Amino acid sequence: MATVPSRRPALDPRALAARFPILARQVHGRRLIYLDNAATTQKPAAVLAALEHYYTHSNANVHRGVHTLGEEATEAYEACRARVAAFLHAPSHRGVVILRSTTEALNLIARGWEHHLQEGDEILLTEMEHHSNLVPWIMLARRRGVTLRHLPLREDGELDLEALPRLLSRRTRLVALTHASNVLGTVNPVAEIAAAAHAVGARVAVDAAQSVPHMPVDLRTLGADFVAFSAHKAYGPTGVGFLVAAPELLEELEPVEGGGEMIREVHLDRATWNEVPHRFEAGTPNIADAAAFPAALDLLEELGMEAVRAHEVALTGYAWERLASLRWLQLHGPADPHRRTGLISFYDPQLHPHDLAQILDSEGIAVRAGHHCAQPLMRRLGVPATTRASFGLYNTTEDVDALVEGLLAARRYFGLPTGGAA
Repeated sequence: MATVPSRRPALDPRALAARFPILARQVHGRRLIYLDNAATTQKPAAVLAALEHYYTHSNANVHRGVHTLGEEATEAYEACRARVAAFLHAPSHRGVVILRSTTEALNLIARGWEHHLQEGDEILLTEMEHHSNLVPWIMLARRRGVTLRHLPLREDGELDLEALPRLLSRRTRLVALTHASNVLGTVNPVAEIAAAAHAVGARVAVDAAQSVPHMPVDLRTLGADFVAFSAHKAYGPTGVGFLVAAPELLEELEPVEGGGEMIREVHLDRATWNEVPHRFEAGTPNIADAAAFPAALDLLEELGMEAVRAHEVALTGYAWERLASLRWLQLHGPADPHRRTGLISFYDPQLHPHDLAQILDSEGIAVRAGHHCAQPLMRRLGVPATTRASFGLYNTTEDVDALVEGLLAARRYFGLPTGGAA
């Protein structure tokens, strides 16, 4: 008789909030309601304890010392690499490069892979990319004379996949796209796009900064060749990011920074490189924050990424309905919460997003306002900027209700009508 797999209980965001010390503080005399998780997440006590433990018990440089502290520091640092590989079902821990950020990882791909390109080659991007997945390719195009093409956006906030066949060709050498938009929330069909790219011989690089913390990401089925993400958006410390690929794919990249640790042998006039992934990790790395990140992965694994995803889908669906009831707001991205991550960007034509965010802050509500490092997307949407509310493990429907009340209060403050609310 087949056994029925056990089901994890639904997340309890109120109980989880108690595990994040900063959420106990007040802002302007009000309870902090943190809705800026797409920019960075708050850190659980376990991560803070792990960071303190490293500095008070094992602080030393890595890969160099044979003394006890050096060995402990190296073990903690390399444990982070192994944990990331296991969390994403990567082919090998040797395919995990520990860097500073998603941005550095994407730049490493652009700089390290450019020797494969020649004038007339093409790179395919999308219209919804963060600057971190646009600017490195713009700089590469200037250096190598390659052509940048862009998969367009539909009016519903999803990519126009019907345009993919005419944009892909044997001249396409690489496709770089976000797994989930930091503005629209749109979750892109990476596996489908990657299959089409591989059919014409192109590599695929994915910005997974907005997906890894919010949904199951399995590199065995994602289809990407290179994946980049950051610890700080996944309840870990700042200053740590990752490039993940099969080790043989990392061999296709040239190192872009020279110095200690990334070398095998150095003479006065020549050098050879260390094995992957170490050849991409020149100098002393951010050891302490890397050592603390597994505590964040422990939390996510304890909860289960399916449960994390279910919580955010339910909360985003509720938030969409509440925000859509404010008839003056323009909401961006897919309406279906199953096709987006836990964030919603919106625009009030009568209130600048910065003014709106400032009023919300006076109510203790932290949101993000601006172009979100996606100026081409703002132009495509026809807005100067948006306000973005983004959700995490600890957010509740009450937080959404407070956001809606804050939006009403902002219009009243500026003498604008609120009668359009459904």
